[in-house]
Amino acid sequence: MNLWLIVLGMGAASFTIRMSMLVFVHHSTLPSAFRDALRFVMPAVMTAIILTQVFYVGDDERFEAGLGNERLAAALAAALVAWLSNNVWLTIGVGMAVLWLAQWAS
Repeated sequence: MNLWLIVLGMGAASFTIRMSMLVFVHHSTLPSAFRDALRFVMPAVMTAIILTQVFYVGDDERFEAGLGNERLAAALAAALVAWLSNNVWLTIGVGMAVLWLAQWAS
């Protein structure tokens, strides 16, 4: 019971700290350099999540950047489609299709 109170308390504290920037600080009061830097937070986080899933494969999570990496082929195909089309759903569809086809072929 005590552990659950600690988990819930820390969750509430984390939520409060994160929401305080959204609720109490108006975006026009932030320095322009800070606002410009915030634009790069989401791409940086997504890159960190996606690249680890692409390059570290297998049960032993070894680094694999060679031709045998199906995830790398799917990621490259998805990146090309995203760059050419700017369509999220098409990017996801092509990436999944290439991944499934590469896994089926190997």
